[in-house]
Amino acid sequence: MRIGLLGTGPWADMAHAPALAGHGDLDFVGVWGRRPDAAKELAERHGTRAYDDVDALLADVEAVAVALPPAVQAELAVRAARAGCHLLLDKPLAATVEQGRAVVEAVRAAGVASVVFFTTRFQPETEAWIGQQAAGDGWFTARAQWLGALFGDGDGDGDGEGDSPFAASPWRREKGALWDVGPHALSVLLPVLGDARRVTAAAPGPGDTVHLVLDHTGGASSTLTLSLTAPPAAAGAAVELRGRAGVTLLPETTEGPVPALRRAADALLSAAEGGRPHPCDAAFGLRVTEILAEAEALLTERR
Repeated sequence: MRIGLLGTGPWADMAHAPALAGHGDLDFVGVWGRRPDAAKELAERHGTRAYDDVDALLADVEAVAVALPPAVQAELAVRAARAGCHLLLDKPLAATVEQGRAVVEAVRAAGVASVVFFTTRFQPETEAWIGQQAAGDGWFTARAQWLGALFGDGDGDGDGEGDSPFAASPWRREKGALWDVGPHALSVLLPVLGDARRVTAAAPGPGDTVHLVLDHTGGASSTLTLSLTAPPAAAGAAVELRGRAGVTLLPETTEGPVPALRRAADALLSAAEGGRPHPCDAAFGLRVTEILAEAEALLTERR
């Protein structure tokens, strides 16, 4: 499959471009970005072409991978779907529910395949664990913690800026942990406990930290603690499930994003060839967006 990359930022550089270039079943046709110089540099490092015109790239490929801020991603995803391109998207799908719905409608109208890259869903250990827990029942409650130190003092100079290349991301500054790491937590909880009937509570914590309580269709409730401002020593992700079968924890993995992204590309290829939607398609991405927007509205009321 001929595929192009939209985006030239840190995530495109460290994850998308290497994953696409090293995938045996993909022809990495080219890169488009909002900064032409960055697109040229990224393309040259991976032996492909930089495009100045996004529509020219869309015309030359069968699929696109998107590594752009959610609002920009949503707009270009609609454009790409209408051009007949399959979509390998990032989380969150969009910055608003309306934008997310537009993506889903464009995908359905064009009959293209879509996969949203929730990292945990494409790592072997965690993917297998999610499948095993989803096959069971009797879950009573769950606790998810996704704590990052992105906006913490990770470089030791006391200025409150970490050394992550994502720390300067404007959309992360605006939307915070709820929208950045919230999708990861939801991508684990929803397939196991069922859809969230509602967000029953949402409260702010230190920095951009938020605490959520969800009521699930399977009868269980879950609590989520999300942050990008945790102390570095406290950072990490954990999910605990409790029910009739006892207690189980999401396994840890040390695998980086590139192999997981290649598996997401495999999933897109399968969906495009077989016509069967992947569980992490744009429609699932929209549902996650709807839950995030509901939580955001509750937090806005409290503030």
